[in-house]
Parts: sequence; C-alpha cells; structure tokens
Amino acid sequence: MQQLLFLENHYIPEQVTYTLFVFVILVLLSVLATRRLAVYPGQTQNVMEVIIGGFDGLLNEIMGDNGRKFFPLVATIGLFILFSNLLGIIPGFESPTSNINTNAAMAIIVFLSTHVVGLKEHGLKYFKQFLGPVWWLIPLMLPIEVISHISRPLSLTFRLFGNIKGEDIVLLVVLFLVPWFVPLPVFILMIFTSLVQTLVFMLLTMMYIAGAMEEGH
Repeated sequence: MQQLLFLENHYIPEQVTYTLFVFVILVLLSVLATRRLAVYPGQTQNVMEVIIGGFDGLLNEIMGDNGRKFFPLVATIGLFILFSNLLGIIPGFESPTSNINTNAAMAIIVFLSTHVVGLKEHGLKYFKQFLGPVWWLIPLMLPIEVISHISRPLSLTFRLFGNIKGEDIVLLVVLFLVPWFVPLPVFILMIFTSLVQTLVFMLLTMMYIAGAMEEGH
C-alpha cells in the first residue's frame, strides 16, 4: 500500500488511512452485532459481547461503580487499540498504533480527561496534590509531581509504539526469510502481545482517572 494517498494536492498519511479503516471495521461489526439482538447470539454478537463484557468486568474491578460513566471512553480506546494491533498481523497491512502520532493522540486525550475529571470532582483543590502535604515541601514536590504527570502521556505513547512497531518489524523479517510460510508460534505471540498492550493502555487509563477521582486532593 502506498505511503501517502494524494487527493487534490493534499495527502492523507498512511496511519490515518489505516485508522479510518479500523473505524469502518468497528462500525460494521457494531451494526452486525446489534441489528438482530438475540438471547442466543450469533457469531458476531457473541464475539462482541465477549470483548465488551471483558472490558466491562475490568473497568468494574479497577474503578468500581463510579467508573461506569467512563466506560464509553475506556471501551472505545480498548476496541480501537485491539483491532489496530491485530490489523498489523495481517501481511500487507500496518497497525495504526505502530505510528507514534496515533498513540500520542490517544495519550493526550487520556491526559486531558484525567485532569478534567480531577477538576470536576474536587474543583481547584485538585491542584493541592501537586504541592505536597506541607507548604515547605512545595519547591520539592511541585517539580516532581509535574514531571510525573507529564511522563504519563509519554509513557502511554512510547510503550504502545515500541511494542507494536517491534511486532511489525518482526513480521517483516519473518516474511522476508520465510516468504511462503509464517510459523504459527510467531502469530500466536503477536496476538498475545497485541492483547496485552491493549490491556496495559486501558489499565493505565483507568488508574489515572481513578486516581484523579480519589478524595484527599
């Protein structure tokens, strides 16, 4: 697939086209899963129920009932990352999450959401967490807290980018060395890594938001 798609002297970066492709897949799966809901679900409904049910159980375990209102954000991020990661396993395709810009966009959304939630829950008292327990520790605690919070989106971005980009490189090497047969263990490992990285991003997202909601700020 071409690196850039040119349209009237403009271009769409490759990761954006793959992002739109994943978006279309998720929309189609949602339509197929919900158009004929049944007590005994079909294959598509069953698969989507398992995935969404797993996300829901994870959110309840980490955030409790108070986290229910953040389910749309967490589940959307989880679905997008999961299908983006898995897309890169298919020869000829590339994971949107193997591009640092895609991951940075999601990390910034999580970062901003965390502080919006903190301000909504605690008002201006939220910023007390940056100052430390006593006033004379402010010169020490303020830089530490600021660096700690700034490192969160960087960590989310580079962790996902590094692992998924590494997967894509491994797949290219394997296809180059063994063009007619890709060993099954490699695919299994890549699927496992894709799932783990999805869960890690979701867990950190939930922990950051849950931490912003805690009392005592």
